[in-house]
Amino acid sequence: MVFPMIKDTQALGGSWADNKKKILEFLQEGKKVVFITLGDPMLYSTYIYVFKLLQDLGHQVVNIPGIPAFCAITSHTGFPIAEWTDVVAIVPATAAPDKIEKVLDICDAAVLMKVYKNSSQIIGMLQEKGFAANAVLASDVGTEREMIVRNISEAKDQPCSYLSTIVARRAAQNR
Repeated sequence: MVFPMIKDTQALGGSWADNKKKILEFLQEGKKVVFITLGDPMLYSTYIYVFKLLQDLGHQVVNIPGIPAFCAITSHTGFPIAEWTDVVAIVPATAAPDKIEKVLDICDAAVLMKVYKNSSQIIGMLQEKGFAANAVLASDVGTEREMIVRNISEAKDQPCSYLSTIVARRAAQNR
């Protein structure tokens, strides 16, 4: 199935509707359909849009939880994301910069997903807000292209893949 990576909501809606139609054809033939996704199907997943279109049409839909990228990253790298009363924010790095800055102002730890487009800007914000010294940038975890960067300042001007996430904790004295 094709899910274009665009922001044009009309074109996206058409793509989702086309995929819904294909899935319904299989279901009406009595076939079972499986939608495999990376991470958890209910966290920033393309699956959500098709799920919403199918959930009330009389077919049983079973969602099986997956391991979100940031959980895989923190376990794989031994990077604790939260302790005690730490507030953790999960933020799409594709959000408006002012929105990201507001979140960073109030959280103790941050998960910034999809940093591929603006990693330099995100790393700059993390430096400014006191997170950069305790952060990990990870790309393609679990694949042959896996990249782990523990000093994110060194990666500020380096391109990273679509499957890149930064997990960061504010310096202890600022929490």
